[in-house]
Amino acid sequence: MNLDKFNRWRKSLQTRSTIIVLVLAAVLIELTSLVQYFYARQGIREGVEHRAKTELQLKNLEIQRVMTAVETAVDNSVWMIEQQLAYPDSLRGILRQIVKKNPMIIGTAVGFEPNFYPKYGRWFEPYATRTEDGFIEVVQIGSEEHDYHQMEWYSKPKELGKGYWSEPYFDKVGAMKMLCTYAVPIHDSKGRTVGVVGADVSLDWLSDLLNANPIYPSAYNLLISRTGKLMACPVESLILNANIHEATARVEDTTVNRINQQIMSGISGQATVINEQGEKDYVYYAPVEGETGWSMAVVCSDRDIFKSLRQVAFNLLLLMLVGLALMSYILFRTIRGYKNLQAISAEKERIGSELHIASAIQMSMLPKLFPPYPDRDDLNILGSLTPAKEVGGDLYDFYLRDEKLIFIIGDVSGKGVPASLVMAVTRSLFRTHSAHESDPSRILTLMNDSMAEMNESNMFVTCFLGSFDLPTGRLRYSNAGHNAPMLVGQGVGMLPVESNIPLGVMNGWRYPLQEVIIEPQTTIFLYTDGLTEAENINRTQFGMERMMQTAQSMYEKGQHSPDKLLPAMGDAVKAFVGEAEQSDDLTMFAIQYTKTKRAVRMQRSITLTNDVQDVPKLSAFVDEVCEEMGFEATETMQMNLAIEEAVVNVMNYAYLPGTQGDIDIVAQADDLCLKFTISDSGTPFDPTARPEADTTLSAEERPIGGLGIYLVRQLMDSINYERIDNKNVLTLRKKLTSNEIVD
Repeated sequence: MNLDKFNRWRKSLQTRSTIIVLVLAAVLIELTSLVQYFYARQGIREGVEHRAKTELQLKNLEIQRVMTAVETAVDNSVWMIEQQLAYPDSLRGILRQIVKKNPMIIGTAVGFEPNFYPKYGRWFEPYATRTEDGFIEVVQIGSEEHDYHQMEWYSKPKELGKGYWSEPYFDKVGAMKMLCTYAVPIHDSKGRTVGVVGADVSLDWLSDLLNANPIYPSAYNLLISRTGKLMACPVESLILNANIHEATARVEDTTVNRINQQIMSGISGQATVINEQGEKDYVYYAPVEGETGWSMAVVCSDRDIFKSLRQVAFNLLLLMLVGLALMSYILFRTIRGYKNLQAISAEKERIGSELHIASAIQMSMLPKLFPPYPDRDDLNILGSLTPAKEVGGDLYDFYLRDEKLIFIIGDVSGKGVPASLVMAVTRSLFRTHSAHESDPSRILTLMNDSMAEMNESNMFVTCFLGSFDLPTGRLRYSNAGHNAPMLVGQGVGMLPVESNIPLGVMNGWRYPLQEVIIEPQTTIFLYTDGLTEAENINRTQFGMERMMQTAQSMYEKGQHSPDKLLPAMGDAVKAFVGEAEQSDDLTMFAIQYTKTKRAVRMQRSITLTNDVQDVPKLSAFVDEVCEEMGFEATETMQMNLAIEEAVVNVMNYAYLPGTQGDIDIVAQADDLCLKFTISDSGTPFDPTARPEADTTLSAEERPIGGLGIYLVRQLMDSINYERIDNKNVLTLRKKLTSNEIVD
């Protein structure tokens, strides 16, 4: 019974919780809708303001264009009229040309002072106008009934002494239209004002211009003269018959009076008013630039502006109600599976955490400190790996041993956790088998045999493995089904590579060895197919051609170093792929050979036979070299020990017993180091490949051999072996200190 009560109480609590959630959701949705409505309204209002101001600017520019054209035409004709004052009959031709060349001018007149031309009487005003059939006629319209001397277009320019735009008026004699006139005073040779020339512009085009393409159906434009007359408005009966104060007299909003004053004062601004119908209007106004003294206004209705927004708000309300109903259903259904959801979420979080840790472990296995060898001037390296999932199957690795850069890049078949495990195994095998072996083909063969034996999952690895001898620039490499590297240095091209099968496919496969000489300043660019097979949204691949074009562009700019080439290649892929999801791991690895040739300051050589009786000659040779280098006695003794150990090793192992052969020793120094090059024509023998002696063991426990190479490594800064032209070449280097000077 108690258990039943508990279950009922729990269900009741869940029901109440669900109702509370629904109420809170409804309130939150409503608040969100209100906030969205507020910001949407604000955004629309700002958009209207921008459109209205743009409208005013465009109309202003169009009016200015016409007014300026009229002003220019009249101003340019004044001097001709003044030149022809002595020939009044020639004025007709000047007036006719003004009208003919300026389509916006419907008529032009020149009026003179009373009795300026006695034979023409007190009122002499020739007027040129364009008839309906396009003919331009010139008539004399001055008379006692048409006393132009009293008109504003004539009297105001005389008073001001400059060009003037008249107030709009209806011309009953000349154009027989509503127009305004731009007039300029005329002076005789003594500077006296003798008349005024004026050009008439119809107001019809202003109405057409201002009310064409309104920004909203009920929006309209106004044009107001300097005295407040309506020059253009939607109600034709008000044009020139009422001023702005009379047109807005019935509006009770006191804001209108302030707006009218600002408009007539030539001030720009905006305001919100309540019109005669009690609705809200938005008014934007600005003066017309120039000498007209006119102003414009755009009036938009709140009803039109926010009509769509109100409809959207209503639709959103309906959707909100539907959404709440759907949410109620979902919530009640969700309660039943709450525990399962919690379990799934916990499991997903656990898996995500483990993947995150796996990704961190995997990335920690890759080189991540660049530049890796800041004290070297012959090497510049940079690498990057971007997995497609939390963990990936790409790898790259490298390290320096005996003046050789041993490196690998690989791509495991598949993705995710299985690929990352194979990647870790591959990297481990690379490190193990290359520790005492510098032949890439042998390293790959050993790795392949190890992987093929345990490849129950049938996964394989494509990889490229190289051994780069830094003193000589010789790159020895072997390939296991991987993409051929690109060389960027002496132009852009692909490294010749035999394909071969990937690692782990077949036990016993022998990978061939290839080699090439890398010129200084050349960059070896290695990559996985995540670069060339990167796809955009159209499933087009980035491809080899785009990769080489990017490299060519960087090469031509002289920016093909790894720190420039890799970011450029990454940017090119990113720009090409765009919004498409990364489908494969992307790895890029670049090695630039930056060795510079230094001047040889000292060089000595000696040739010995493989007879220990020649060792004293070697000691004398080393002593001479060290003395010339300015070494102290301790350094000379150490150098003797190292060189003698290396040469005696060659005497013992290079040639077969009973066979005599030569051993050439060359000592060479530049401003950084002293090196001894020991070469012989004996059987191939790499002393650096032998494991070093474990000095932590006792003499009885330690196996025979290895102490000699251990001693040489301790005494010299580097040791390097190469098989060149059927000769064993062993090079020992010792860095020079600042107080050791070569003569």
